[in-house]
Amino acid sequence: MQTFVLVVHIILALLMIVLILVQHGKGADAGASFGGGGAATVFGASGSGNFLSRLTAILTALFFVTSLTLAIFAKNQSNDSYSLKSVPSTQTAPATLSETSPVVPKSAE
Repeated sequence: MQTFVLVVHIILALLMIVLILVQHGKGADAGASFGGGGAATVFGASGSGNFLSRLTAILTALFFVTSLTLAIFAKNQSNDSYSLKSVPSTQTAPATLSETSPVVPKSAE
């Protein structure tokens, strides 16, 4: 599932880059009105501005959702790797007094 979301995330990022580079700036609208032939475009007389800006907004929202999803996956993965549940239990019996006391040689009397 994480791989699928990552692939969709990368595809959305590439599509957003292309859409943003294709769009014209605000200054290009005035120059296009003097001979741009706006009525003959594929997107109609209003131009491609509305269509491309809406499509960019939709892709941005989807990109945001996939970013949050990947962040949640990463958080869950890091919590699982640092969880105490995954650490094996190595409980041993406490040492007895004789095992911890130093060895004292007998003195000759």
